[in-house]
Amino acid sequence: MGRTAGTYTCLVLLVLGFICFTSLYLRYLTSISFMKNLPMATEGAPILITNLDSTLDFRARPAVQTLTSWHAPIIWELMFDPKLYDKRHQEGNTTVALTVFAVGRYLDAYLNTFLTSAEKHFMIGLPVTYYVFTDLPEKVPKFELAPQRDLKVVKVQKNSRWQDISMMRMKTISETIETELEGKFSYLFCFDVDQEFKGRFGSEALGESVALLHAHFYKLPKERFTYDKQPKSKAYMKEGDYYYHAAIFGGSLEKVKALADFCHVSIMEDKMNEVEALWHDESHLNKYFWLNKPSRLLSPEYCWDPIIGDKSDIMVTRLIWEPKQYNMVRTR
Repeated sequence: MGRTAGTYTCLVLLVLGFICFTSLYLRYLTSISFMKNLPMATEGAPILITNLDSTLDFRARPAVQTLTSWHAPIIWELMFDPKLYDKRHQEGNTTVALTVFAVGRYLDAYLNTFLTSAEKHFMIGLPVTYYVFTDLPEKVPKFELAPQRDLKVVKVQKNSRWQDISMMRMKTISETIETELEGKFSYLFCFDVDQEFKGRFGSEALGESVALLHAHFYKLPKERFTYDKQPKSKAYMKEGDYYYHAAIFGGSLEKVKALADFCHVSIMEDKMNEVEALWHDESHLNKYFWLNKPSRLLSPEYCWDPIIGDKSDIMVTRLIWEPKQYNMVRTR
């Protein structure tokens, strides 16, 4: 009896030992596989920081939505530790490119304010290169940039209609990623020029695919969202999750290029079919994000319109719409 019990005990110990060994070995193989699949941290193309969102406090803002149905965070003030995000991105050698179009009279009206305010508030502490697309490169203002900041001016053709200027930027962004940005930057943000930075617009905004909640629609019921309702248009939508503002979008180079290519192809198909989406590139951007869910949403704190009376949810204005001067800057 004692020998049988001893034999049984030995067998149990052997089985448990085998299970433990197998578990550890499989964990080892998994870690090796994971390390092999990580992008190489070569110069100019650092590893993307992806594990910081576990520190987000989704209960910090109970009056607003902080998480989508597909578990993408919606970034509001108080949800994140800015020092932690900045530290981790600095350690990861994160680099950021920013594109902005200043064509025709938009350059004189808005570009100087946009750039000088970006130097005070946009991704401070990280290497940033501004790419200014303009038909008037000689008029781009010259000013001293902070360390690790650079500005490049790219000449583009001016279209006769402001709608075409707006829509054709997607083609230019895609081509610029291919020819200039790939391998040099971790993330890309694309901005409208008629805006001014007022507060921190930092590394907490970075993500694989970043969309912005439109300040005028984020509290409205979905039936009031102004999606394109023309069945003939590639931007046509019966329904959607949110209404996104095309004044800001960003992400990894791969994801931004996918968005830009989608919008450009859709816009060109609409032109062939003699149709124009209701809100031009913004309508196509909303269609893209409906089909390809963004991994990160920015709250209206990241782009606020001061004329909106109800500011109860807005604890900080990081970027504001500049007063519109359409009669002065737009061509028909």
